[in-house]
Amino acid sequence: MVETLNPVVVIPARMASTRLPGKPLADIGGKPMIVQVLDRAREADIGPVIVACAEEAIANAVRQAGGVAILTRPDHPSGSDRVFEAVEKFDPDQKYDAVINLQGDLPALDPKAVKASLAALESHNADIATLVAEIVDPLELEDENAVKAVVSLEDGAQFGRALWFSRLKAPWGPGPHFHHIGIYAYRRTSLKKFISLPPSPLEKREKLEQLRALEAGMRIDAALVDTVPLGVDTPQDLQRIRDMFNQL
Repeated sequence: MVETLNPVVVIPARMASTRLPGKPLADIGGKPMIVQVLDRAREADIGPVIVACAEEAIANAVRQAGGVAILTRPDHPSGSDRVFEAVEKFDPDQKYDAVINLQGDLPALDPKAVKASLAALESHNADIATLVAEIVDPLELEDENAVKAVVSLEDGAQFGRALWFSRLKAPWGPGPHFHHIGIYAYRRTSLKKFISLPPSPLEKREKLEQLRALEAGMRIDAALVDTVPLGVDTPQDLQRIRDMFNQL
């Protein structure tokens, strides 16, 4: 039986990006990047959208665009911690029982991907849901920056259980391999549990936060989508996404 959850979408944002400082406010198509992401989240139309801001400058940009900005502690160790603080401030009465953690550097994200993450969470008794896309470029299999998801996915199925994540090519043998897309849907209770856990041994080894949940016995399901959205991590990425918006 498919469950019906009541989600809130949260976009964590901070100015102190290592490779592209100040990127939430970078202009893309005449708007700050964080506002473009906010627009994609609104277009998904699955619930209220809030931006969890580490700095007042981001909050100001969001509010000027008519969005809801929640100022959070600047020293959170991860985006998940920032998201949880924002949700607790926004919804102290626990009205929303699911939280979609949407990265703030995906301005060209298909809003259907946001819906898919929620659908995966509602379709199975998972603690967390995320997204994957089939890898079509052989070079990506050898790229440690492209995170692979090991998913138990039957032919033709949209959802499957994620068993592992790695920077190495996995699993062995013939068959599809999947690129992990870092969008997460949490049950609110699961998010609270997740951020209470200390970093785990394999998380630290692979430098992949989601392994903390798997090592703690939490279930992660994945929804299969068609494409990997272009993220903005470097000046080169920013120029590519600007060119894409200019062609629209």
